[in-house]
Amino acid sequence: MSTDAALQLRRLLKLIPELADGESHPLGRVARLAGTDISTVLTDLHSLALRDGDPGGFVPGLQIYLEREAVTLRSSHFKRPMRLTLHELCALELGLAMLRAERPPSEHAAIDQARARLRKAIAKLPAEEPPDGLRFAELSSTGDAAHLATLRGAARDRRKVRLTYRSADADESRRRVICPYGLVAASGAWYVVAHCDDRDALRIFRLDRIEDVALTSTAFDVPESFSLESVVDHDKVFAAEEAESLRVRYSPRIARWIAERNGVKPAADGSVTVEHPLADVRWAVRHVLQYGPDAEVLAPVRVRAEVARRLRGIGGE
Repeated sequence: MSTDAALQLRRLLKLIPELADGESHPLGRVARLAGTDISTVLTDLHSLALRDGDPGGFVPGLQIYLEREAVTLRSSHFKRPMRLTLHELCALELGLAMLRAERPPSEHAAIDQARARLRKAIAKLPAEEPPDGLRFAELSSTGDAAHLATLRGAARDRRKVRLTYRSADADESRRRVICPYGLVAASGAWYVVAHCDDRDALRIFRLDRIEDVALTSTAFDVPESFSLESVVDHDKVFAAEEAESLRVRYSPRIARWIAERNGVKPAADGSVTVEHPLADVRWAVRHVLQYGPDAEVLAPVRVRAEVARRLRGIGGE
């Protein structure tokens, strides 16, 4: 890690917990807090927001809104102490080991120091039994980095792009022309928020489902009423004409992880109930079915009925 990069990282680690309260902070005050000038602070924040490297490195749940004279950061990760399990600490140590293999020798000392501190923390913790069914972990794809770079450039230059895109439940890919208004990282994935010319409506496309991207020469304008903030709710990206919620009860067996992720408290019986923004019934069904018998749809009725229909189909009834 270069000296400049190390200094930038220290400034960001100091600034983010101070600013991540959802309030607007004057850039002059932010610069004084960081011990530098406004221009350097803006460069730091742009680097954090744009992340020109691997999109998998983006910090999910952190939104940055830059105005002319102020900055606002929103994140739930700094509102309470981080509590990691033994297995999560081991996963971090493994991740650092993988990172070391990819980085130049000049960065090995810093990585080795971080791994040593993790090992000390791991050694102090009591042994834990893994959750039922947990046998391995794997990294999911976050999408093609070249596609991400093209879409970033198109959003910046206000140029339409032609996509080859496969929806989650589609058998075949489709070609679409979109106006990329912006990109959002949420829940460990990148999303393109765009106006779809084919549907003549606002649509959201997951980067890892985009098979091809072609930049066009056609320009577009972003409506003054549009805001990226309007499509992000509790680290989820969605667009719906009418606000609606998916209410799900998670069993005590998995409630701990659901409660941590959504910032809610379990009920007296150990279960946890969460309301998710709902824009797509298909997404809701996939979300619930991934938890098997540990998730129950409480509302709306149409989603509950669709889950039941899918289960009957799986059972061959």
